[in-house]
Amino acid sequence: MHWKAVAGKGTPHARHENSMVSIGERLYLIGGRDDRPLAIYDSRTRRWSQGSKPPLAVNHAQAVVSAGKIYLVGGFTGNYPEEPSLTHMLIYDPATDRWQVGAEIPKDRRRGSAGTVEHDGVLYLVGGNTRGHMRGYVPWLDAFDTRTQQWTQLPDAPRARDHFHAVVIDGNVYAAGGRRSAHESGNTLAQTISEVDVYDIRHGTWRVAPAALPTPRAGAAAIAHAGQLLIMGGESMRQVKAHDEVEAFDPATSTWTTRAALPQGRHGTQAAAIGSDLYLVAGSANRGGGPELEDMLVLSDVQMAR
Repeated sequence: MHWKAVAGKGTPHARHENSMVSIGERLYLIGGRDDRPLAIYDSRTRRWSQGSKPPLAVNHAQAVVSAGKIYLVGGFTGNYPEEPSLTHMLIYDPATDRWQVGAEIPKDRRRGSAGTVEHDGVLYLVGGNTRGHMRGYVPWLDAFDTRTQQWTQLPDAPRARDHFHAVVIDGNVYAAGGRRSAHESGNTLAQTISEVDVYDIRHGTWRVAPAALPTPRAGAAAIAHAGQLLIMGGESMRQVKAHDEVEAFDPATSTWTTRAALPQGRHGTQAAAIGSDLYLVAGSANRGGGPELEDMLVLSDVQMAR
């Protein structure tokens, strides 16, 4: 199996550092650098449409879905290199096509380019950077209960990281890839991370996975699919072009395997699945800020794509 480029009717605005999630048969492509509109793709009609505009421009946020609504929590707004973090979460309801400003994020725990997952109605925000692309990377873990609207500080991860996506598999939160950004050093992309940190939600403890990420990079898309963790694309100082590697970690065997590479490397976008089909849309073709992409890649029957 290989990735295929799919041309829908209409094309979303090119963008990177955007978010994307799926609900039912639709993809929701949100935000990115500058002011990008919400783009909605219906996989049944293969048509793109435009949704209502978010209350403010958001980038570097991993969107999650809880009870049919889309949440943006650990993101930035504003300009590079010291982008301010969101002060409140943003919530989109696809049923009404309306955005609302949600709960305030505790002032001393705000950050962007963090990993975010949802598990049993609780949002988990791990890592991130309090100062945009400056030396503000943190190992923090926070939980927000969507039912009680309460925040809880949880144990720090074994290491700080930003510019990564987290996933949850069988009650475990996986933080893989990313870096420790430090624009002040003149080499923002250099400190990539290979270790995979795992948080056991039930027991409230961290551990380090036995096998490290084979190709360390930041800005990769990550998704849990068929019980495995997939890391796709990314950026690093090793090459100007964005990475095209796709690597999968199997928690049952603690091993990594190489999957079908992307036909066009990219970083700064989020992966989403509809059924057994895996989607990547937009992103940046080179490390850094461009060129921005607008295309859509689809990998069908992910379990067979080896």
